[in-house]
Amino acid sequence: METEGFPYKIVDVGREKKFGIVACSLHDLVHRACEKLNLSGSIKVVLEQDGTEVDEEEYFSTLEKNTILMLLTSDQNWAPPGRKRPADETDASGRGLEGLLSRLQSDIGHVSLLGGCELELLSDMDPDSLTDIVPDRVFLDQIKEASGRILSDKRQAQEAMDLLKLYHNAQTIKEGKKSTLAQ
Repeated sequence: METEGFPYKIVDVGREKKFGIVACSLHDLVHRACEKLNLSGSIKVVLEQDGTEVDEEEYFSTLEKNTILMLLTSDQNWAPPGRKRPADETDASGRGLEGLLSRLQSDIGHVSLLGGCELELLSDMDPDSLTDIVPDRVFLDQIKEASGRILSDKRQAQEAMDLLKLYHNAQTIKEGKKSTLAQ
């Protein structure tokens, strides 16, 4: 693993405090995040999106850059976005499209932090069929359009990165062949 680390986004249990940090290990992330969020004691790291606990370095090392992680103290529990009740209540209303829309109604800026799957879900939604969940049709149209734009931008950026990797690999192979011929 690189010594510089990777960027992550961290949030508190209420999703009110949000910070970007760079960490090279799970231990490093917990240390830096606790300083930013002013937390102490026993800390648990979970994926903000679904509450999956991140408790091993091996799993932590598989996370993508800019993954949103939530830090919880021993007396806190993860709950789906948009819900302000204890996590031990069983209810799937905070998941899927309904939960996503609820979360975006409370903080529209969160749309820029969404991953590809969530953006696809929003850009493919049918606003007419969702007016019973969110009566504001203009809001639904704007979310659909914004998520489509952001998804398109992310795909273009990924394609550009893939092309750069191909170019770099081709250059490395070319230089390797020149080096072999020179010997």
